[in-house]
Amino acid sequence: MIVKELKPEDKDILENLRINLDKNNEFMLGYPVSKDFDYQELIPFFKFPINNVGDPFEEGTNKVQTHFMEREVVSFFAKLFRAEINNYWGYVTNGGSESNLYGLYLGRELYPKAMVYYSDATHYSVRKNIELLNIPSIVIRSQKSGEIDYEDFENVIKLNRHRPAIVLTTFGTTMTEAKDDVSKIKNTLIHYGIQDHYIHCDAALSGSYGVFVEPRVPFDFVDGVDSISISAHKFIGAPIPAGVIITKKSNRDRVAKGVSVIGTLDTTITGSRNGHSVLFLWYALKKYGFEGLKQRYHHSLEVAAYCIQKLETIGIESWKNPGAITVILPRVSNEVILKWQLASQGAISHIICMPNVTKIQIDELINDMVKFPVIEQPVAVHF
Repeated sequence: MIVKELKPEDKDILENLRINLDKNNEFMLGYPVSKDFDYQELIPFFKFPINNVGDPFEEGTNKVQTHFMEREVVSFFAKLFRAEINNYWGYVTNGGSESNLYGLYLGRELYPKAMVYYSDATHYSVRKNIELLNIPSIVIRSQKSGEIDYEDFENVIKLNRHRPAIVLTTFGTTMTEAKDDVSKIKNTLIHYGIQDHYIHCDAALSGSYGVFVEPRVPFDFVDGVDSISISAHKFIGAPIPAGVIITKKSNRDRVAKGVSVIGTLDTTITGSRNGHSVLFLWYALKKYGFEGLKQRYHHSLEVAAYCIQKLETIGIESWKNPGAITVILPRVSNEVILKWQLASQGAISHIICMPNVTKIQIDELINDMVKFPVIEQPVAVHF
C-alpha cells in the first residue's frame, strides 16, 4: 500500500493549528474544561483501534477493547454516588448529552406515558433529547441563583398528578453552577402520590466533586435519583470529550437486547464506542483517587475566592453559589470575552475556576478588565 508524505503546505496547516491551539488553550476561563492532564504514558495505545462496542459488563467476541477498565470506572462512580452494591450499571459515553439521553430513555421505557419536568436553567441538550425521544414535557422556572423553583415545580405537579413523572435535575447548571436538591423533588412526588416516577441527575460538572461540597446538596442514589451522569473531560480532564452514566441495573435490564453479531447485549445508545476515552478516565482515576479529586476541588475553591476578592478591588461585584467554583459577574467587554473565552448570557459572564486555573491567570484577566472596561457596569445581584 502506498502512503504519501504530507505536502509542505499541509504540514504548515498542522503546525499553525498547533500554535493556535497552544495559544488559545491558555486563555479559556469560561468553559468547564480541565487542561492540566498528562497522558503521555498512554501514547503507545494509539496504535490500537480500541472499540468498546457492546455492554461493558458482558463478554463479547471483540477483544480489542477496554471493558475491564470501563467496569472499574463505573464502579468508582457508583461508589461515589452511593449506588446499591448489587444494583448498579453504567458505561462511558461520548459526553454529557448522550448520558442525559440515556437517563431520559430509561425513564421513558419504564413509564411510556410520563411527563418530563426540567428547569429553564437545564443544559440545552435536554430539550433536544426530549424531542428525539418524543416525550411531552413542561419547563419549570428557576430561581435567580439558577436552582429549580420548588414552589413552581409543586404547583405544576399538582395539575399533573394523574400521570407518571420523569424529572431531570441539575447538579451544577451551565451559567451559575446551581444545584437542585433531589430530596425536595423526591418528597414532592411522594407527597402527591406519584409512585411511578424517575429522577435523572445531570451532574456533568459538579458530580465529580459533589461529595465534597459543603453545605451538602442531596443529589445521589441514597437521596432518590435513578440515574446520574458526569462529564469526564470537565473536572477530571481529557483530550477527548467523554461522559459516564450510572443507573440501576434493574432498570437497564428492562431495555437490554441480545445482538449476535457482537456476541453481547446492546444496552448503550451508540454501537461503536471510544475505548481510548475509557483508558484516559481509568488512568486519571488511578492517579487521583478519592483524595486527589478532593484536593483538586479545594484548589478550585481557593482560586474562586481569590477571583471574587480581586474583582472587588477593581469595583466589580461578583458572587457564586455555595460550594461552587463558578464566579458570576456583570457582563464584561467583548474584548475580554473573546480573549478569555468567557461564556456570557444576557447581563452576566462567568469565570469557571477549574483545577488548572491559577491565581496568575486571574491577575492577567483582571488587568485586561481594567484595560477594556465596560462603559456602564451593571450591579451584580447576590443570592
